[in-house]
Amino acid sequence: MKFMKLGSKPDAFLTEGNDVRFVASDLATDVIICVGDVKFHLHKFPLLSKSYRLQKLVHEASEDGTDEVYISDFPGGPKAFEICAKFCYGMTVTLNAYNVVAARCAAEYLEMTEDVEKGNLIYKIEVFLNSSVFRSWKDSIIVLQTTKSLLPWSEELKIVGRCIDSIASKTSVDPSLVNWSYTYSKRSTNQIVELYPNKTHVVPKDWWVEDICELDVDLYKRVMVAIKSKGRMSPELIGEALKAYAVRWLPDSYDALVSDDYMIRNKSLVETLIWLLPKDKSSGCSCRFLLKLLKIVILVEAGDLLKEELMNRISSQLHKASVKDLLIPTRANGDTLYDIDLVRSLVTRFLVQEGPAHDPDIIESEQQKGEYILGHASLLNLGKLIDGYLAEIASDPNLPISSFIGLSTLLPAVARPVHDGLYTAIDIYLKEHPNLPKAEKRSICCLMDVKKLSPEASIHAAQNDRLPLRVVVQVLFFEQLRASAAAITNENSHGSARTTSANIEEHWERPAPEEYKSIKKQLKTVKIEDNNNTNSKNKIGGGLLLPSRSRRIFDKLWSGKGQGENNRSSETSGSSQSPPSSSANPLDASKSSGSSSRNNRRHSVS
Repeated sequence: MKFMKLGSKPDAFLTEGNDVRFVASDLATDVIICVGDVKFHLHKFPLLSKSYRLQKLVHEASEDGTDEVYISDFPGGPKAFEICAKFCYGMTVTLNAYNVVAARCAAEYLEMTEDVEKGNLIYKIEVFLNSSVFRSWKDSIIVLQTTKSLLPWSEELKIVGRCIDSIASKTSVDPSLVNWSYTYSKRSTNQIVELYPNKTHVVPKDWWVEDICELDVDLYKRVMVAIKSKGRMSPELIGEALKAYAVRWLPDSYDALVSDDYMIRNKSLVETLIWLLPKDKSSGCSCRFLLKLLKIVILVEAGDLLKEELMNRISSQLHKASVKDLLIPTRANGDTLYDIDLVRSLVTRFLVQEGPAHDPDIIESEQQKGEYILGHASLLNLGKLIDGYLAEIASDPNLPISSFIGLSTLLPAVARPVHDGLYTAIDIYLKEHPNLPKAEKRSICCLMDVKKLSPEASIHAAQNDRLPLRVVVQVLFFEQLRASAAAITNENSHGSARTTSANIEEHWERPAPEEYKSIKKQLKTVKIEDNNNTNSKNKIGGGLLLPSRSRRIFDKLWSGKGQGENNRSSETSGSSQSPPSSSANPLDASKSSGSSSRNNRRHSVS
């Protein structure tokens, strides 16, 4: 820290009690200066020779027949006045970043200018500020912090503005030219690192972020505005600085965030952070950070304008969020645990912004060519995100089925090349809502396309007692088709075998193999029964191992193959997920067979 010593005489100021200060001298004091609650017993000559203001005040007091001068609004209080008084006596005074602003404001109040005496206190302080303080990174920040308690004097003397300009100019310096100390605890906690130009490789671009986090929010706002106005800082660095400030000052707990003592401060803080966000809405701040700000805006009731601004920014990069980020608590009067309507709005805005990229004709063409996975990476990520979110909120006992279905159906088909994540969410919802009416159970299961389930999910679904019977039948049927296609491909590698396989595959969309790893992770939460029975009767076409219950269902359906096309079960034909008529012959079992199977083996679901 920079400092400057003024005067050469020893300090002769003494204290008597808490409110009396005097100078040890052979000469009797002839004036009393009352600053606040403290009385200074001093001598007129050294004071009046350097302060024009004291000359006037002492003259007015003598006209009133008293030797006491009262000053109630002195900037910096008794400590600042003592510095000025010691300077007048020629006593040693040490100025540093912590007291220089108070001394400067006090000298201005006392009018200790060059007109009164050459080399007066104002001149010396200005030399110290310009030659030392404003050239120092840390001293500039310290001085700026001290200006708040000395308003409006520090503002009128332009000390605030000069500090801000000094800080902003230093942040814009090329990191390779940084030759001053700064705090950078990302590398080593609470370590002050001295860096020099020949060590360019160790100077991070965000070296300045942590130090300015110590500023109050109003001063921080002005510093960031000055930094942005320089035009040399990338949106990413601006976003990093805002994130660091939020971590420094925003509480983590809900109670601390909405407490009466800090509610106004937190509201002001989040308003400032949003106001300082980079103009480019697609860069600068991560989706996670923006969602955190959105949670705070809602909790502290910062206003709809700020909420809209954040939602527009978040929606443009929603596919980069995580499920945890989207778990925004609902308001106190809400029935559900999380604000589902808010997430629906974000998804809708995302899809509107993507717009032309999701034209149905383009998507269908890309699906036929097998290119839609690479062409719509953001949609695929969004699909995983929303399915994971559905699985998280499905355990809420107060979640209405309309909200679940409404959010699920927002996604276009291309966002879900595989339905394992959706199946997991549906299964959790059915488990947590065991008394769901049959009609609602069927409606939620219709969201899922069994043709897009992976083999692992199909095995689980075939054994799932919570699913309606017709869904299990569909799973078994399409697994038989899949196994048959694989068997035909193995037996014949050319000619008609390829044609047969191609015809079978027309009845369902191809799953994306690269999605299986993430799907397996999602299915870890769903228990898959391990059937160790290796009896060949339990396999469909040698492919899918089934439990005895599912095998009996499938055997009954398969035994009716070829006995008539008009005896199809009404339970399976009514499903929107049923296979096309051209491939539905294996399901033309008698009504009595389907009804008997359901009545005997699946009493609780239909």
